[in-house]
Amino acid sequence: MSVILIADSGATKCEWRMVQNGRNKTIHTQGISPYFLSGTQIHGLLMKELVPKLKNAVISSIHFYGTGLSNQANAAIIKKVLKTVFPKAFVEVQTDLLAAARALCGHKKGVACILGTGSNSCFYNGKKIVKNSPGIGYVLGDEGSGAYLGKKVVQYYLYNTFDEELRARFEKRFEVTPVEILDHVYKQPLANRYLASYAIFLAENRGHYMVENIIEDGLNDFFFTHLYKYRESWTHPIHFIGSIAYGFRDVLKELCNTYELELGNVIKAPMQGLLAYHR
Repeated sequence: MSVILIADSGATKCEWRMVQNGRNKTIHTQGISPYFLSGTQIHGLLMKELVPKLKNAVISSIHFYGTGLSNQANAAIIKKVLKTVFPKAFVEVQTDLLAAARALCGHKKGVACILGTGSNSCFYNGKKIVKNSPGIGYVLGDEGSGAYLGKKVVQYYLYNTFDEELRARFEKRFEVTPVEILDHVYKQPLANRYLASYAIFLAENRGHYMVENIIEDGLNDFFFTHLYKYRESWTHPIHFIGSIAYGFRDVLKELCNTYELELGNVIKAPMQGLLAYHR
């Protein structure tokens, strides 16, 4: 009897689903990223946090999706550890972008976009990614992402562009000084996540014209910089995944209407789509 493991991993947390007899069980572990953990550390993590919760189930196949796995050396580390822990299982290690494409498009063609802390996009032909707009990171790019929108929020605050009402709301919500913001951005690690944490301010203050402008301009930058580069954008549905996409799906719909593009699925996370794909 086949037992399948599907993993969706970021750097901080990993969601696993064990699929058996049409039922699935959720298991959470720490995030698994070869950028932050060695092969030995990943092996120890799996033995401590995952294996005991599998209750001696014999795993027949593993489909692991994660960040940083377009780097072949990183993917090889993950695959080697999984084969060591589950020697009898078929092991597939893929990128978070392919996870998004499979979850959003299934076995059909489409443009798949990630709008979360960062942003990414691709054209997927129903089997594999055949085009990918280059990602250049949050400092230079990541248009439409949480980090990109959060940076706009911080800029409006630091440049004193917010009106008095929004400035008061910002100071009450975050209780942070300009000096502390600059220290976090320029001297602390994971500045992209720090900036993305300010995107919640936009969700909490919908309706104010400045907030709506930031959201629309930031998402429009993603359309113009990335979706315009795919000829397929005008012939196939455009799907979105991620917290930013899901939170501002009304704006995505308006932009697709404006550009005469077909909006496809908009979902928050890939796991349900991956379960359907691997079923």
